[in-house]
Order: sequence, then C-alpha cells, then structure tokens
Amino acid sequence: MTFENLLIAKRDALAVVTVNRPEKRNALDDRTMAELDSVFADLGADPAVRGVLLTGAGDKAFVAGADIGELATQDPVAGKERSERGQKVLDRIENLGKPVVAAVNGFALGGGCELALACHLRIASENARLGTPEVKLGIMCGYGGTQRLSRLVGKGRALELLLTGEMVDAQEALRIGLVNRVVLQEKLLIEAESLLRKMIANGPISLRFTLEAVCAGLEMPLPEALGHEATLFGLICTTDDMKEGTKAFLEKRPPQFRGQ
Repeated sequence: MTFENLLIAKRDALAVVTVNRPEKRNALDDRTMAELDSVFADLGADPAVRGVLLTGAGDKAFVAGADIGELATQDPVAGKERSERGQKVLDRIENLGKPVVAAVNGFALGGGCELALACHLRIASENARLGTPEVKLGIMCGYGGTQRLSRLVGKGRALELLLTGEMVDAQEALRIGLVNRVVLQEKLLIEAESLLRKMIANGPISLRFTLEAVCAGLEMPLPEALGHEATLFGLICTTDDMKEGTKAFLEKRPPQFRGQ
C-alpha cells in the first residue's frame, strides 16, 4: 500500500510506521488520520506482523499536534464528527491485539500526545517534549486525551497537564509515568525496536489476550475483570502455542510459536 503522509516498512514480523510530514512537524491533518486508520487496519489483519513501532520523521517532532488550519473552521457538528473520527483511529491502535510502541522523538503535543497515549508503550528520546496545549487555543483534547492521560498518570497529574497546557520534558514524563523509558536520541529507534522484539518473541495469542485483559479489564469492576482474565486463560489453554510453549520449556529449547 502507498501513502502520501506515512512511510511503512515491514521486516521480521515487525512493522515500522512513520508519520512523514516533517515540514509540518508531522501534524495530523485529515489525510494523515485516514491513512493511519487504513494502515493499522491492514497491520491488524496481517498475520506476518506481530508488533508495530510508530514514530515521526525527523528529530524535531513525533507529532506536533493536529492541523490547526483545519480545526479553526469547525462548527459544533463538524467538531464532534472530527473528534469521533479521531477517537476511532486511536481506538483501533489501542485495540490492535498486537503491541504498539511509540518512539517519541521531539515534540508530542495535542493530537500527537494523544496518539502516543493510544500506543501500549512509549519510549522517549532525551529531547522529547510532551503535552496537551489545546486549552491555550480555546479548545480541548478530542482524540481521547482526557481519558487516556488520566488513566495513565492519575487524575491529579493529568488535570495539571490538561488545564495548564504546559509541556513536560522527557525526564519529567518518565517520573510521572507518561513514558516508559528515556534514551539517547541517536539510539531511540534501536532501543524501541529492541524492546518490541522482546515482546514479539513471545506467543502472539498470549500477547493479544494479555493486552485485552489489561485494556478491557481497566474499564471493568475488579471481580468482572478477574472473570474476564480467567476466561481468556481458559481459551489460551486450547491453543497450539500453549502446547508448544510448555513442551519447549520442559524440553529446554526455544519455543516456535505460530499464533495458533
């Protein structure tokens, strides 16, 4: 598939998706959002892809935000529709069933921060700056930022970021749990890919069910979430990968998972 604003590379069960609008600091215009929706639908359905690395072109920005020129003309109906379209794209990423790691290089602001929040893990370069500055423009998060940020860093810290519109640097983002790791800028993609490959070396069904148990379970009361986990555990016991993994352990050899 060919895209105007994305670069896609697939190698050894891993896909790298790069938002490629460096002249606009990789801002999320309508076309880019539509392309992200299309490519993640494709990657989700591709059994050869077991994990996705998402980043932005250049070293200045992961994604510096939404396209303000497009936002400036929104009426209430169009604004709600834009928000719902964006939420649908980010929901697809979060519910891909395969680990998605954001390699955050430079600015991840507004919609860019929301995009990073939809990924399962975030690795930041030392020059990363993250924030939700929408209130400074008289608007607010519309792609799920108010919900995902508060779930990730807690209500108090989330409200401080959301209501001040201030950015945090990479080390502060690490301290509050907004990112998982901070690495040297020149090693960002290497470190992010290394982490992702550790994940995708494991059973694909195990990864999918674990992601579902965590992401869905956080929206449930604890007893219901525990029941959901038990159901998934029972289902995984029917898989060939479970038989292969346990057999390989007993035979002291690396498992050969097939996602079945």
